[in-house]
Amino acid sequence: MPTDWIALQTLAAAEFGRRVAAVTDWDAPTPDSEWTTRDLVAHVVDEQRWIPKLLTGCDHEQAAADLEPIGDDLVAEWQRHSSAAIEAWHQAPQDTPVHLSTDVVSAGEYLVEQTSDIAIHTWDLARATGSDEHLPGELVEAVWTHFEPQIQSLAATGLYAAPVQVDDDAPLQVKLLAVTGRDARTDA
Repeated sequence: MPTDWIALQTLAAAEFGRRVAAVTDWDAPTPDSEWTTRDLVAHVVDEQRWIPKLLTGCDHEQAAADLEPIGDDLVAEWQRHSSAAIEAWHQAPQDTPVHLSTDVVSAGEYLVEQTSDIAIHTWDLARATGSDEHLPGELVEAVWTHFEPQIQSLAATGLYAAPVQVDDDAPLQVKLLAVTGRDARTDA
């Protein structure tokens, strides 16, 4: 049975949203030393904000010109933009060309990338706010399946820090986060 990435994206968005709604310190540091909790949430909101425009097939420049700025209420902005993104995923054929700033990919590829991004950042937000760091097993497995063939090249993309070394028998979530430069071990 093929992976239902739209269902996984919806799950990832719900998990992220649950943690956004619980944020009390928007200036708390995150695992990414350059971002506060506010910066992290604004980044993920911004990514969702692009999705409905890009899934129409318009080019990156046109999408950028049409986007409204993100408001200050990040909880409301997350709800608005994630809901619009989920609706757009349901409407767009998986082979729709998506014009990113650096590449053109299919909507299906973009969906996997966005779902993976939300999943990883859900853990970041949980770690930053001291909330539940456990990610749903089906989400972790799907993102791992996407990332595992790319382990050697992920750090070279510049999107992630160098991998963290973990034991071969580490839980899958720990391994997944390790390949993105995050140390999720409880004994670290």
